[in-house]
Amino acid sequence: MKKLVKIIVLVFAFTLTVQAQKKKGNKGSKLTIEQQTTLAVKKMTLALDLSDKQQQQIKPIVMAKMTDRKDFIEKRKASKENNEKPTSDEIFAIKNKQLDHQIVMKNSIKNILNEEQFEKFEKMHKSRTRTAKHKMKERKRRNKFQQNK
Repeated sequence: MKKLVKIIVLVFAFTLTVQAQKKKGNKGSKLTIEQQTTLAVKKMTLALDLSDKQQQQIKPIVMAKMTDRKDFIEKRKASKENNEKPTSDEIFAIKNKQLDHQIVMKNSIKNILNEEQFEKFEKMHKSRTRTAKHKMKERKRRNKFQQNK
């Protein structure tokens, strides 16, 4: 009898944990693009000690990036819902476009920031990229693990 109670409690705890993880994963950004842009510019201002003029110059660049990102995410969600996978040519076009945008953004920001600020920006960007790659690997690993169950 005691073993049965322990098993039931264990199953119940496991079920609650899984449900909590699913709810945690569904967090979506409820901020508008303008709000996200303002927050991003303020974070950059704190990190890089930007002047008012630099803030005004960077804001449209960040806004364009956020808009493109939101459009891309919406297209990805639509294609996932329809179970459509991109062809190799589409993947190449997407990656090529992303790299072009990165080059343009980097050159634009380089023209706005001074050398010291740009070096800080580069370090922040590399750190963020590393963290994002690590999170993606973890997410893929978790998804594979959940699919195997």
